[in-house]
Amino acid sequence: MDFQTTSKSLLDWSGDGLGFGLFEEATELTADLAQLNQRVAGNLADLIIELEFKGKEGSTGVLRVGSQGPVRKLLLIGLGKQGDFGADKLRRASATLARLARKEKLKTLALSLPLPGGDQALAAQMMVEGVELGLYQDQRFKSEPEDKSQTPEAVVFLGLEPQAAAIAKGQAMAAGVNLARQLVAAPANVVNPVTLAQTAADIAAQGGLSLEVLEQEECEKFGQGMGAFLGVARASDLPPKFIHLTYKPTGTPRRKLAIVGKGLTFDSGGLNLKVAGSGIETMKMDMGGAAAVLGAAQVIGQLQPDVEVHFISAVTENMISGRALHPGDVLTAANGKTIEVGNTDAEGRLTLADALVFTESLKVDAIVDLATLTGACVVALGDEMAGLWSTSKTLQAELLEAAELAGEKLWPMPLEEKYLEGIKSPIADWKNVGPRGGGAITAALFLKQFVQETPWAHLDVAGPVWADKENGCNGAGATGYGVRTLVNWVMSS
Repeated sequence: MDFQTTSKSLLDWSGDGLGFGLFEEATELTADLAQLNQRVAGNLADLIIELEFKGKEGSTGVLRVGSQGPVRKLLLIGLGKQGDFGADKLRRASATLARLARKEKLKTLALSLPLPGGDQALAAQMMVEGVELGLYQDQRFKSEPEDKSQTPEAVVFLGLEPQAAAIAKGQAMAAGVNLARQLVAAPANVVNPVTLAQTAADIAAQGGLSLEVLEQEECEKFGQGMGAFLGVARASDLPPKFIHLTYKPTGTPRRKLAIVGKGLTFDSGGLNLKVAGSGIETMKMDMGGAAAVLGAAQVIGQLQPDVEVHFISAVTENMISGRALHPGDVLTAANGKTIEVGNTDAEGRLTLADALVFTESLKVDAIVDLATLTGACVVALGDEMAGLWSTSKTLQAELLEAAELAGEKLWPMPLEEKYLEGIKSPIADWKNVGPRGGGAITAALFLKQFVQETPWAHLDVAGPVWADKENGCNGAGATGYGVRTLVNWVMSS
């Protein structure tokens, strides 16, 4: 798709579709919009009256002008309250207008939307992200595309000076999110430990990153054996892959950061089998954390910040066989801590335990992990928000700021030390499950035992990695949640 900027106003542009917005309680047409209304014989004002258009966020209207004038169709969107309008609202409005343009079969589209804070570069990036993400469709597994609508070939942002760098950044960000979407949405017979390692190799080759993939024998030799990760992996017929991608800038890095993602390409629950009604058919998305890590790695390879970043995932399936992990087994993690397995379906924290020990050995300045870890977090925060636990107030603040710009909701949660009692084992150091109450907190506390000194944050993203219906920039399905937050965090570090 061709993106352009122009200093032209909406009165000077000609093409198939012109998209613009109105705020709540400000739907009276003034200035350029008043002149535009005159050009279309007052029909724009009539449309607003006919639709009872109040500027509610996401509400839309279409006015067919005809083939005689400079513009065939006018696309109207509600922007919500003016005081609430920011970068993410601009991104979402652009996504909605792009979908509307596709539905109306427009080849060219111009957007005339407010600039949050007057920042032209930020506005261009947000609009590019919105258009690319809003138009994304995953039809890889259809024999024939279901939606044969006309996707715009060119999108022009009106009232902007040249913004080539911002457009490129928006395209890179959207491509990383869409990669994560593809990985999460793909079935487990397509994305598995072997193919995920190949995806990491492709990212390394394209972005100039280095790649280390530890095979099982190498995992056995690290520390005291990565017994937690390999315990989960031993029932699968597919080999585990411990992925470690590294981006290094050309000069001396300002900071060294690490991002760790849970990489269960399929989770059957193990011998604590997920039964009918448990959502087992959705467990292809239990690698949403790893998908976000790889999506972010792709973006960082293109944007090339002056920060060193390590992207890590212990990737495996959680399956059933004669070699399967038993409830009651005791595993030894790479740092020597022993873990009693109370439930084989609490496997993600086992793989992350060894991944975190490995990551801290790299001597980085901060570690962030992402995981579709607990249903308890979904119960607490719902489907659109991830939980955030951190040992560092500074790191927590950085992530909240990064998430705000990303439009990805995060909510700080407590590391309540008293709850540690719930995961102490009578025969080992820890249990991998605790009481039902506070399950997302005890899971975070479990992970905390495998990071000793490095500032660390844990994101439980079980809810927002998947959407049941279209929302903002996301269609139904995989959302690519976390990519934008991670990239924003790295770029601002």
